[in-house]
Amino acid sequence: MEDNILDKSFNNLKDFCEKESFKGWDPYDGLNSWVIQKTPLGKSRFLRLAWIQLFKRNPINLRTVFGIKKDYNPKGLGLFLIGYCNLYKVEPKIEYLEKINHLAFTIINLKTEGYSGACWGYNFDWQARAFFQPKYTPTVVATSFIAEALLDAYEITNTRLFLDTAISTKDFVLKDLNKTFDNDGDYTLSYSPLDSTQVFNAGLLGAKLLSLIYTQTNDELLIQEAKKIVAYVCKKQADDGSWAYGTLPFHQWIDNFHTGYNLECIYEYQKSSNDRRFEGNIEKGLNFYLKTFFTGEGISKYYNDSVFPIDIHAPAQLVVTLSKLSVFEENKELIDKVLLWTAKNMQSSEGYFYYQKKKYSTSKIPYIRWAQSWMFYAYSYYFLEKE
Repeated sequence: MEDNILDKSFNNLKDFCEKESFKGWDPYDGLNSWVIQKTPLGKSRFLRLAWIQLFKRNPINLRTVFGIKKDYNPKGLGLFLIGYCNLYKVEPKIEYLEKINHLAFTIINLKTEGYSGACWGYNFDWQARAFFQPKYTPTVVATSFIAEALLDAYEITNTRLFLDTAISTKDFVLKDLNKTFDNDGDYTLSYSPLDSTQVFNAGLLGAKLLSLIYTQTNDELLIQEAKKIVAYVCKKQADDGSWAYGTLPFHQWIDNFHTGYNLECIYEYQKSSNDRRFEGNIEKGLNFYLKTFFTGEGISKYYNDSVFPIDIHAPAQLVVTLSKLSVFEENKELIDKVLLWTAKNMQSSEGYFYYQKKKYSTSKIPYIRWAQSWMFYAYSYYFLEKE
């Protein structure tokens, strides 16, 4: 019965995403509005930040009123691409192969030019508290997921362009991103070429990218640089196994899905390099992750000390983290409980998943990157593990 519920949930999601042609809105796309683009309001950092939060936090979707259109998000496309690659590995259908090629070529056409290697950003201007990024400014986060997706697509299609594009992303990571070093010569990466923040999951996603490309090229420089990043971030791990989001005073929260990212990335480095020196960090972090962020009824908590908001990223990343760390089977009861709760409480009758449930309200806007691509990606790992 559980399998039937999850199969139906995924098929409804898949139908919705294909009907939308993988285009949609994003929690952070408020600056695509004509109000910001074509009036003096867009010149104010404070108003840009406030405008994004207005759209992000509002459970009522104001985007059509303010001229914000559905669009491709490159990272979202990367997650869909990994998802279809996983589905193809489970059952090699022609329709999946067609989607793999369509998504991969679309992603390549969306890459940002002018950097040392292939790279991607988001389809909207973005004002964070720490920095501002114009539309399509490349980030290590978007680029790492897309590089992984292209490597998966190459494995299935043998299309050399996919491999070459993925390999070239190493130059963006090593040459264009800013580095922050510690006293041992280890370092972490900036989020984009335009900032110098130390966000731990961003650095680790860069290390994961270098590790994955190392498995294709055997370039020792890549795995050596990945080790420095992993070492830097592991030194920042607390005694209980947790990590803060970053080093800035307003980055001191501990949350669910970024913890999952960190674990996945460190494990990928270990798997690619056969270097087990960080195994204790993985074990300690995984123990904290599993004991802290999931309730007995299957709710995925956002923070270590708070359930709300219940964010769709969290249950999705659970499936991926446990699959990537090869501990899926021993935690399948938890995974099933979390996915069933999520499907019953955070999926629309139209097939799409909600963004967040707060204590007294729910944002039911069908965000394509943040919600749909992540749940599609997560379900694909679930089905891959069942085989």
